[in-house]
Amino acid sequence: MIFNDVTFENPAWFWLLAAIPAFIAWYVIRRRQSQVPVKLSSTSAFSSSSFWGTIKHIMFAAKMLAWISLTIAMARPRTVDVTTDIKKTRGIDIVMSIDISASMLAKDFRPNRMEVVKEVASEFVENRPNDRIGLVVFSGESYTKTPVTSDKTIIQNTLKGISYSSEIEGGTAIGMGLATAVNRLKDSEAKGKVIILLTDGVNNTGFIEPKTAADLAIEYDIKVYSIGVGSMGYALSPVAIDKDGNFQYRNTKVEIDEDLLEEISAATGGQYFRANNEDKLKSIYEEINKLEKTEIKETKYYNYDELYPLLVLISGGLLLFVALLKYTVMRSLV
Repeated sequence: MIFNDVTFENPAWFWLLAAIPAFIAWYVIRRRQSQVPVKLSSTSAFSSSSFWGTIKHIMFAAKMLAWISLTIAMARPRTVDVTTDIKKTRGIDIVMSIDISASMLAKDFRPNRMEVVKEVASEFVENRPNDRIGLVVFSGESYTKTPVTSDKTIIQNTLKGISYSSEIEGGTAIGMGLATAVNRLKDSEAKGKVIILLTDGVNNTGFIEPKTAADLAIEYDIKVYSIGVGSMGYALSPVAIDKDGNFQYRNTKVEIDEDLLEEISAATGGQYFRANNEDKLKSIYEEINKLEKTEIKETKYYNYDELYPLLVLISGGLLLFVALLKYTVMRSLV
């Protein structure tokens, strides 16, 4: 609508509109008191009386409109044109290093750990519109799925395509996954460099030790947030593959090297989190999202277009119209 962008600087003046019913009541009472019975020899005077009565009604209506117009003018209506200038500082470069070993197919999360991790990571990406993000996956070895990029569509599509592959060497090479992520960030000139290291196991393979990879992260001023994924106790996990290529599941003990993950995170200035269910995992990513903020400088410019001068002119015009009627047409009644 046309009035959607109109604001009022002094809306308290609208209380003056409450006087209008009193004015109308006063006008009606006064009119009744002025109407005294008169005996006429001819009915021709009635048409003349009706004409002057109509003129008086018009004059009163004009005064009321002038009052309304002036009241609105004093409330100072205006339209606002807001121009926003957004300047982004150098954002944060983030690499998510995700464990894709067979144990990530455990069913303590629904439908399994890997699918939940992909879903929650996707939400995290959506909530970081101003940052560049990369993706590394690891099991017995590690490799880059997506270099650090600002194209969130690429990241989202890559996340959807992550899956366990029997062609990749088995095991959990935490050190390799961390080192590959460090390699993706070491030359970054971003304001902040962050790795989110997610695993559900212990380091049991790979030719780079996790502590060596952590030292590399420290050298390049990279902060590591590590997440241990898995319920407490036992979980229905894949233990073998049958002749048809399907996984055989059995309850196995959940083993996460939390001491190692805590040590890596503490040394690099990050934090360690344990996600034993989907809700906890979501809250962890939300916490990381709050901890790592990209600074955005937003400047707003306000251009006001004042509308009250037009209303003052309308009010003045109506009062001038009333004065002209009073001292021209109505003067003949005197």
